Amino acid sequence: MSETLDFNEENVRAKLEEVRPMLQADGGDIEFVALQGKTVQVRLQGSCSGCAFATLTLQFGVEKSLKRYFPDMERVENVL
Repeated sequence: MSETLDFNEENVRAKLEEVRPMLQADGGDIEFVALQGKTVQVRLQGSCSGCAFATLTLQFGVEKSLKRYFPDMERVENVL
């Protein structure tokens, strides 16, 4: 089981950096935007921004990865 981390901007940014190579391998990228309560707001970029699978990528890729470290986080949402 993964260690849990404090749910703060610095830690979320660090864990998003670990997810970025997965997205970059498919021509996409992700940018941290803000923490809003227990929601992480991001901006999908590159091929991810217009991809039909972007919602699945966020939910089953990014969100699932982050929840291992931040169990109190509710969700990850893409903002335009």
